[in-house]
Amino acid sequence: MQYIITAPPRLQTQVDLPASKSISNRALIIHALSGGDDFPQNLSDCDDTEVTLRALKQMPDVIDIKAAGTAMRFLTAYLSVTPGEHTITGTDRMKHRPIKILVDALRYLGADIDYVGEEGFPPLRIRGHQLDGSAIAIPGNVSSQYISALLMIGPALKNGLQLRLTGEIISRPYIDLTLSVMTTYGADAEWTDIDTITVKPKPYRPSPYYIENDWSAASYWYEMVALSDSADSEVTLTGLADGSRQGDSTVRYIFSLLGVKTLFDEAPEGVPTRVRLKCTGRKLPHLEYDFVSAPDLAQTFVACCCAMGVKFRFTGLQTLKIKETDRIEALKTEMRKLGFVVNDVEGRELVWDGERCAPADHPVIDTYEDHRMALAFAPLALSLGHITVNNPQVVTKSYPHYWEDLAKAGFQVAEVNE
Repeated sequence: MQYIITAPPRLQTQVDLPASKSISNRALIIHALSGGDDFPQNLSDCDDTEVTLRALKQMPDVIDIKAAGTAMRFLTAYLSVTPGEHTITGTDRMKHRPIKILVDALRYLGADIDYVGEEGFPPLRIRGHQLDGSAIAIPGNVSSQYISALLMIGPALKNGLQLRLTGEIISRPYIDLTLSVMTTYGADAEWTDIDTITVKPKPYRPSPYYIENDWSAASYWYEMVALSDSADSEVTLTGLADGSRQGDSTVRYIFSLLGVKTLFDEAPEGVPTRVRLKCTGRKLPHLEYDFVSAPDLAQTFVACCCAMGVKFRFTGLQTLKIKETDRIEALKTEMRKLGFVVNDVEGRELVWDGERCAPADHPVIDTYEDHRMALAFAPLALSLGHITVNNPQVVTKSYPHYWEDLAKAGFQVAEVNE
């Protein structure tokens, strides 16, 4: 299936964003460990959260998390401290996404985990039981989801957890987000040194919890406002908080350099409210940014900057190669279809110096089973007039009603059977 997305003549709309899947998935695991009855409110309806919720409610012998990397990592830790035997598996791509660092750490803590297939990769067979806990060290430059998975089970460990992160620490905002949700549920968890987090063996307590909407989803609407390049453009987004703990809330600051102004309705700091985005038309000619703390924004800014003619050097992208697809190669391939030559530096940086190539006659954007490829490339209809996207249904992983929201904003979204 393909969608042809055609841009509207003007961009003025209000969007009810999806709830944050990052917060939803953390809150669900912690809620389960707390033993509470009331689920967190405003849960995300995306695929990643749905598979986590279903697994926790049903706890089948075989848990299929499909393409949900967050669910794989968080549930692996959760099942290690939960009585019972389970096998956790996923899609073919999931079976090639590494999990050895997390499994090794859990085994060091006493977890009973076996690889069902290839060493270092899912599926996993897990026999859950109470773990004693310990001081442990893991590299700080691995996926923050490994770190968060370990932290969240910390209060359930007999002796708690002291986690030291060695070397460069990436995605620190996601670690802080995890600690914030944990403390809301009564955990005693904090940074006790520049590289060390200590979680005391203090059980979670049931607590009401309301989930903020998703700043990652907001990034695509920022992109649209930037690409509209019109002072008349205005998009209102709901359910976002000034002072949010979400790492991708940094999108508001980066897009201010590309001509998008962010205006919050009045509300106490940290309380979700409405946000208005307006185009100022003022942009930098060259943008350099380190995405080490917000790698999920990389596709948005690569696509947007090329379309705006803004040269860039983006660093801190080393985790992109082990996401839903190799996002480094996917971005280079798809941007070349549109006439832009983007280069990488050792799989850690993406650079565009303005070099162009002949675009494809009728470019069709492939999505590589990666929701963010579809989400980030669709707004380019505003600069190209229209754009064609393969397998657009991948957006259900994080933003299920994306195409409906585009249609409400005046985009034409036409389905074409290949």
